[in-house]
Amino acid sequence: MNKTKVSAPLTKLYQDNDMQFLLLQFVGWFSLSLITYFSLTLWYNQQSFDYIAHTVIQSLIGIIVSWPLRPVFHRVWNKNPFPRLFLSLAAVLICSVIWSVMRVAVFMWMTGETEVWSDFGGWLFASIIIFLCWAAFYHGIKYYQLLQSEHATLLTIEAENKEEQLKRSRAETIAHEAQLKMLRYQLNPHFLFNTLNAIASLVQGKHSDNANTMIVQLSNFLRYSLESDPIQRVSLAEELAALRLYLNIEQTRFGERLQLNFDIDEAANEVKVPSLLLQPLVENAIKYAIAPMENGGEIGILAKLDGDYLMVEVSDTGPGVLMSKNDKAAGVGIGLKNTIDRLDTFYGDRYVFQLGTSDLGGLKIFIRLPLEKQSAESRAQQGYSE
Repeated sequence: MNKTKVSAPLTKLYQDNDMQFLLLQFVGWFSLSLITYFSLTLWYNQQSFDYIAHTVIQSLIGIIVSWPLRPVFHRVWNKNPFPRLFLSLAAVLICSVIWSVMRVAVFMWMTGETEVWSDFGGWLFASIIIFLCWAAFYHGIKYYQLLQSEHATLLTIEAENKEEQLKRSRAETIAHEAQLKMLRYQLNPHFLFNTLNAIASLVQGKHSDNANTMIVQLSNFLRYSLESDPIQRVSLAEELAALRLYLNIEQTRFGERLQLNFDIDEAANEVKVPSLLLQPLVENAIKYAIAPMENGGEIGILAKLDGDYLMVEVSDTGPGVLMSKNDKAAGVGIGLKNTIDRLDTFYGDRYVFQLGTSDLGGLKIFIRLPLEKQSAESRAQQGYSE
């Protein structure tokens, strides 16, 4: 409480230039009185009331005479250096002369000494030194205040810039998340349309058991799809589990026509990948390599670590298609385009997506992603939540 009462006047004094000037005027000139007393009055053994009083009165005269210097310095502050220097020195010289004449006259009147004017040069020289110090001290404080003001302005600008950057960062993050959600949610209607068509075909063919099984499997897959966060990455193991939910549906649909070959490096299971990354790739293989073929075909899924990268390959026995990462629209469906767009959003230029010919004779999709392993703590939290 007391600290607040004490700091409030100090804060006001720090912010009020007029109060600072008045305080420094009195402190400075009466400090000169003390210096004069100890260096001259005592030295010459002039300890009578008249001599001591003169040291105080000359300081009062100094306050009055030096007062106009402040508005003069204000007027010439923005002038060019040489005119400003000339006018400032002229003002100092005039004030020095006036103060010297007045304090000599008062000294003679108070002490009765008459042989003082002969020593006027010494009085004037001392006055010039004092007023030069006054001017230097004034300019030093003024420049310090300007420096502090500029520093405060820079801090304000920096704070505003940081706030603006934070706003932009928040806006970019929101836009980034919205884009990821949009891309992920595009997969659900696309996949759902294909699966419902397959269920309808089973119903029309009076394969009710298979249709019921497929509906349950579709329910499990959609539950996982809707509950998973499209912005967060999941471990490869979780992604493969989701993929198997999807493949259960397709195996019910195609039976022995769909052959699967998983080759997963156990060390790669902990690497984090975008959720539902593999499903559209496998769906593309089923659409072009399994469904059109009377005898069906095989789909291979390989995942392994290569230094600081995860290598994923999805291959099939279909007719294949040639496409590169920079040729996104060359005759592929929404699944592959969506996958590339999502990888662009997640990884920028840090990933590789290539299409080529697989060892099985069909299409091979090759993806290389930066390594992002799931922490043990994260796995423990996920296990607890489950």
